[in-house]
Parts: sequence; C-alpha cells; structure tokens
Amino acid sequence: MKKILFLSLFLISTLSFAQDNKDIEAAVENLRKELIDPTRQGLQNLTTMDLTYGHSSGTIEKQNEFIEALVSGKSDFRSADISDQSIVMRGNDLAIVRHKLKGEIMDGEKANPVNLGVLLVWVKENGMWKLAARQAFKI
Repeated sequence: MKKILFLSLFLISTLSFAQDNKDIEAAVENLRKELIDPTRQGLQNLTTMDLTYGHSSGTIEKQNEFIEALVSGKSDFRSADISDQSIVMRGNDLAIVRHKLKGEIMDGEKANPVNLGVLLVWVKENGMWKLAARQAFKI
C-alpha cells in the first residue's frame, strides 16, 4: 500500500512539474510576442506590479516604465528569437528561466542587432505565471 501511495504521489508531482514547464514556456513565448507587438493589457497581464526589468545597458525599469517604453515605440523590437532555454522550478510558484535572445531593435530609423543572454524570474500569482525580474547581458 505504501508503494502505491508513493508511486501515485511521484506521478502527480511529475505531471504537475511538466505542466508548470509548459505554462512557463507559454508565458515566455507570450512575452516574446509582446516585445515585438506590444499591448498595454498583454504586458500588464504578463508582469508583476513590482517588476524589475534590467537591460543589457544597465538601465532598470519598473513595470510602468517597461510597458510605456514598448507601447510608445521607444523600445521597438523588430524581431526576437529565443534559443538555448532552460527552466529551473523552485517549488510551485517560482521559476528561473535562462535563454539567449537574438533579434533587431530599432534606434530611430536604424535597425540594430541584439545578441543577449537573459535571466527571467517568474512567479505564480493567482494561478498565472508573471514576470517579476529580468536581467539581460550582451554576448
């Protein structure tokens, strides 16, 4: 009986972990899409109110600054491709994601390539994964 109980708990936790990974992957993909085609509501839904968004230049933005920069076009991604992604779960409500991001960002009329390493910290709030912190660095 103990073996059956242990096996059942193991399978439930494994399935839950797999679902959380899929949910995090979906959240990261939604964020990638919002970087290219931003909407205020979409970005608010994906981020915490106390977001800390670190750029590779050293600039740090709060949630409202991050959203305004994208929605206004001040920060204008033309493309953003993610590779080499890894996800580490810490409990049921914290995920650490690392990946590489290559793309183009507009600087006025000029397209500039970006090649970044990115660290994302996601937290689960009211059953939804939200970005709490991000730090990018140049590769």
